[in-house]
Amino acid sequence: MPALAPIPAPAIAPRPLAAGFADPVHDAQRTFAALMRAMAEPGRPVPLASDLVPPAPLSPEMAAAALALLDYETPVFLDATLAAVPDVAAFLRFHTGAPLVEDPAAARFALMGDGAGLPDFTRFAQGEPDYPDRSVTLLVQVARMAEGVPEEALADEGALVLEGPGIKGKRTFAAAPLPADFAGRLAANRALYPLGIDLILCAPGLVAGLPRTLAPHTQD
Repeated sequence: MPALAPIPAPAIAPRPLAAGFADPVHDAQRTFAALMRAMAEPGRPVPLASDLVPPAPLSPEMAAAALALLDYETPVFLDATLAAVPDVAAFLRFHTGAPLVEDPAAARFALMGDGAGLPDFTRFAQGEPDYPDRSVTLLVQVARMAEGVPEEALADEGALVLEGPGIKGKRTFAAAPLPADFAGRLAANRALYPLGIDLILCAPGLVAGLPRTLAPHTQD
């Protein structure tokens, strides 16, 4: 009796790539406008609705920000949380063309999936005296954020009192999770001005800008 031919293993179809913007031009413009408003009014959460369904743990808000900001000329660094999922890198490469780099100092944008585990800011490009714009922008995922935190809740929320351009007087702002020394990091970053880094925080339905011009204080 002739030997039976082995039954070939069924082919495993590759997982489909998550879709990008449904309307690339208008969705990118709308997202970019929200990001610019957030940077112009530091510490003020700005609504950002996103229909994207990116690969987890990349959030819809950070995915939208990435698609609006990144292109083939913007090297991108992913933190360990995002880099651990190959689908995240594939999504970003396909929809933006941005090259991914392993050295945070070589990145123009850095996507941080773990807000509490933010690396020290000095690991990233701070700009140069003649070219302060050659610095990094950090996109940081957080679970929640709020402006105008009630006085009785300030200490519990780890709120910051912010001053600087784009803020009339002072503004209280809280976001979590972030490192315990986050206020000190922002203050050290402000001392480097015009060098330093800029941050965009992404929470469900919201984004907030924390540019290098901020003078932060913890609430006593």
